[in-house]
Amino acid sequence: MSNIADLIESYILGQLAQRDDGHVELRRTDIANKIECAPSQISYVLSTRFTPTKGFVVESRRGMGGFIRITQVPVQNLVYQDMMGKIDENTPVEAVRSMVAYLLKHQMITNREAALLVPMINTAYQNLEGEERVALLRALLLTLERMS
Repeated sequence: MSNIADLIESYILGQLAQRDDGHVELRRTDIANKIECAPSQISYVLSTRFTPTKGFVVESRRGMGGFIRITQVPVQNLVYQDMMGKIDENTPVEAVRSMVAYLLKHQMITNREAALLVPMINTAYQNLEGEERVALLRALLLTLERMS
């Protein structure tokens, strides 16, 4: 390993790899003692290498009863969550079709699923208003996320 940050990252990833559920709860002082580093170095690694864009959710509480809870989230789930957050009453139909194209291009959905989604999206825009359309589109994305 080339530096302390790499050692810390490797240790945390090793702890995650030992778990089947994709999350681990650690104590900052335990890591610092094991690796012989300052707790602030652990904080640095958490903030730079265990970010949401890299597929991690980190919850940290300092103090005597403090802990670090790290959850590894599949990146594709983050894509679906991001898309759901971008859909509102003003989202144009072209943007939603573009989302389907992105999912297809990145093999997150099949051709068959895309072929089913496009007419549903068109129908939603033709027959539903505002909140109902948003609810349907988000439900479709949520279903795809859960099925992946």
